[in-house]
Amino acid sequence: MKKQAGFTIVELVVVIALLGILAAVALPRFLNVTDDAHAASVNGTGGALRSAAGLVKAQAVVDETAAGGTVNYDGTNVTVNNNMYPAATDAASCVTVWQNVLQNGAPSVATAAGSDYIVTWSADDSNCVYTYNAAANHTITYTPASGAVDISTP
Repeated sequence: MKKQAGFTIVELVVVIALLGILAAVALPRFLNVTDDAHAASVNGTGGALRSAAGLVKAQAVVDETAAGGTVNYDGTNVTVNNNMYPAATDAASCVTVWQNVLQNGAPSVATAAGSDYIVTWSADDSNCVYTYNAAANHTITYTPASGAVDISTP
């Protein structure tokens, strides 16, 4: 009598069915991780911008810098406004604020596509709006007049 080697067709069908069920249950959980990672990246970058704006103001107060003057922030000259926060008046100056106050290795920013964040100037609110390129509904809004940084990751 010959011994059977391998799997029967029934065993293979059962294993494939179980793998299909596991994939259907686990796959949505893995897809949600990407959204969470994007939100965490934006939250971290927004927090860094908020801290940097506060540090620039602190340095300006210590140095008794006049409005429109510059503060030496980690070897970079940063122009401050009347309230001693990093000054921005248009999209190009929003890019300059980002590049001057965030350390090397920070996400890239530009006024056009091709960077991690796209910046626009909101003339109505006098805000710099940094939109995360990988998830357009994730934004960081910097208000130069108050130094406020609002992070939106719906």
